[in-house]
Amino acid sequence: MSSTTPTDLFLSLTPHKVIEAVEAAGVLCNRVCYPLNSFENRVYEVELEDRTRIIAKFYRPGRWTREQILEEHRFLAELADAEIPVCPTRLFPDGETLHQIDHIEYCLFERMGGRAPDELGDELFVRLGRLAARIHNVGAQRTAEHRVRLSADTYAREDLGWLAERKVLPATVAPRYLAAARAVADAAEERLRGVDVHRIHGDLHPGNLLLRDGALRVLDFDDMVVGPAVQDLWLVLPGRDATARQQRELFIEGYEELRRFDRSTLGLIEPLRGLRMIHYAAWIARRWHDPIFPRTFPHFGTEAYWRDEASSLEEVLQLTRSEDGGGPDGGADEPPPSGGKYFWDLN
Repeated sequence: MSSTTPTDLFLSLTPHKVIEAVEAAGVLCNRVCYPLNSFENRVYEVELEDRTRIIAKFYRPGRWTREQILEEHRFLAELADAEIPVCPTRLFPDGETLHQIDHIEYCLFERMGGRAPDELGDELFVRLGRLAARIHNVGAQRTAEHRVRLSADTYAREDLGWLAERKVLPATVAPRYLAAARAVADAAEERLRGVDVHRIHGDLHPGNLLLRDGALRVLDFDDMVVGPAVQDLWLVLPGRDATARQQRELFIEGYEELRRFDRSTLGLIEPLRGLRMIHYAAWIARRWHDPIFPRTFPHFGTEAYWRDEASSLEEVLQLTRSEDGGGPDGGADEPPPSGGKYFWDLN
């Protein structure tokens, strides 16, 4: 019996195997296949027999269940039915959106041209607010019982338990990092209590926006979660300075043309930032066996890396407490910690 696992097969996917999978689902291809940039999953552009191009996405085994993936596809279909500019899955000839080869789930998308916007100007912030509101209006119409709920447990405590159990953290830094991370998780849990949640994009950073000929489209709902609306605001506008606050107002202005925005949830931005940092670090650690991760994150895992992470989490905690009146006004005109790390593609 072969000891090859679905993860082994996923890591060794080749263009030949991708074309084989697409054709096995009844879609005839030419022998043209290009890998696209994606860390979490494997994504390829494939040329069909009629010379048109589609996108084939292969899900990393063990991350999502089949039911969770289908809830992503269902949400995309609902958004497309509401004429919201997303990229829905393409039906296979049998009418399904999800197939499997070698225990690896995969789907197809139409190829959409365009590129991530170089800059988000004032007009685009307002438009993006309207677009997020439209997504949330659809997201609030039904539940997603299988998808992850954004919480202190799912985005921090489970990850911290995994990091501690596998002794990923250097002993010299572990107590400091874990203390800060657990305090951030506690603060997030407190502020999330009673906040309205529904289906959201969950990873709405500029890299998941597509702009072409003035048309704005939202991509990649792989990290769709049940969470607060403000998550889809702060990631696209992660700054802390006066300019970022002004841009958030423009976003909210556009949002409130179509849906009420609960301004009290702006106090969640720092705790959500901290949860993202914890979840992100654990994500890299969990994927370290994938050769693309050591090549992409060469400084990950060093003592200096974890010291910087601890400092950033302590900063998040200080700002969270200052908003509660528990400390001095800090960081109001500073950039977000750790540069643009939030814009890395987790998918």
